[in-house]
Amino acid sequence: MSLPEPLARLIEQLQKLPGIGAKGAQRLAFHVLKNPRDDAERLCEAIRDVKEQVTYCSVCHNITAVDPCVYCTSDSRDRRLICVVEEPQNVMVVEKTREFRGMYHVLMGVLSPLHGVGPDDLTIKGLLERVGAGGVGEVILATSPTVEGEATALYLARLLKPLGVRVTRIAMGIPVGSDLEYADEVTMTRAMEGRRDI
Repeated sequence: MSLPEPLARLIEQLQKLPGIGAKGAQRLAFHVLKNPRDDAERLCEAIRDVKEQVTYCSVCHNITAVDPCVYCTSDSRDRRLICVVEEPQNVMVVEKTREFRGMYHVLMGVLSPLHGVGPDDLTIKGLLERVGAGGVGEVILATSPTVEGEATALYLARLLKPLGVRVTRIAMGIPVGSDLEYADEVTMTRAMEGRRDI
């Protein structure tokens, strides 16, 4: 079946979104076509507004509508504590716990030589400047437990420790609600290492 050119173009653009394959893009495109024009206009407006009004914080690199962001300008946050995460969406995950009251630093990725991502491609220099300026007592490395996330955490630890700051790594292990029999050796080892008193 030959599709009208505008619909084919929409499908092609939707396929560029992460996690959207050919069939998913086609479903979304037909959904847009089927729904009222007002819905499509609101979607276009929302996309345009995000591109025009949302940016990255000049201090921590989190997403924000005002620069610096609400975390960097808040008087109620502990400036002696910086949590380093890979991407802006990771900040939301940490914030959901309602336990962390420190500052953030978003790396905008992880070290990945295979994908051509080196230290200069991340916001490492800004992190080192923030810590080097003084007043920071601890840096929590909250990168993912992937090969790249671990390599990034080790690289950062080597750079940060000489600056006289405490460097910690988030504990990892068995997810709540899962069964121990499904845990691999690395996960179980991390769970044992991250244990705490009860």
